[in-house]
Amino acid sequence: MYQFLRSFITRHETAVDPVANVKAGLGAVVAISFVGWLATVTGMPLLLAPLGATAAILFGQPSSPLAQPLNVMGGYLIGTIVCEVAFFAFPGIWVAAAIAVGVTVVLMRGMRVTHPPAGALPIMGFGEPVHGAELFTVMFLSCTIIIALSVVVHRIPPRRSYPIDPGDR
Repeated sequence: MYQFLRSFITRHETAVDPVANVKAGLGAVVAISFVGWLATVTGMPLLLAPLGATAAILFGQPSSPLAQPLNVMGGYLIGTIVCEVAFFAFPGIWVAAAIAVGVTVVLMRGMRVTHPPAGALPIMGFGEPVHGAELFTVMFLSCTIIIALSVVVHRIPPRRSYPIDPGDR
């Protein structure tokens, strides 16, 4: 029983270099600031809550499979499609959001493009006024910006490999 309980309070992440840690935080600030600035300039609702979690993964855990560009774009595409289907089929029914999250998880895992923040899109769809082509556009632009800035930031010393080279696995 002690071993089971201990697994809840044990740190599973390795220690991080303080300079790399600050660089990750600054990268997230720059990425979200740029998306926010672009949202202000264009009037598009580009700054959506799941993107904060995306920035945390891309800048803090760039070697994770969940942080890779295909996972980010594919996960959000799946989440967006499922969100739209659920929202239009069952508008305002909260249980549809719950089922849509489950469907999103199943599809992302099945297609091997899991990106956990994308699982929030079906919930967001029931509380945000962004839908249809606008949601697809917003997610595509926001993700493209964050991925591009992540590629640039990870080339600044201390360097991290991003995206990871398939040959490194």
